Amino acid sequence: MTHEVDPVVYILASRRNGTLYAGVTSNLMQRIAQHRQEMLGGFTAEYDIKMLVWFEQHATMESAILREKRIKKWRRAWKIDLIEQSNPEWRDLAIDLGFEPLD
Repeated sequence: MTHEVDPVVYILASRRNGTLYAGVTSNLMQRIAQHRQEMLGGFTAEYDIKMLVWFEQHATMESAILREKRIKKWRRAWKIDLIEQSNPEWRDLAIDLGFEPLD
């Protein structure tokens, strides 16, 4: 049996040290595309938050949702530390996944 779910917790930013958004998805590629095309509306569209700066894969959706909820409660400085541990340059990681660079 194959399962289509690939749980991922992710953080988007408007720019380096800009506005942050933490989310969870079962399909990171589709979700990035939705954010970039502003299909989801709301906070990320309002603040132009489209740059993928951190993500973490999980074995189950339950563990991904739990991690996302914890991260959302974190202080901003902790989120910045998390990003900079693996992405000190604040590169748009979506480019590594085949997306075009943002303007």
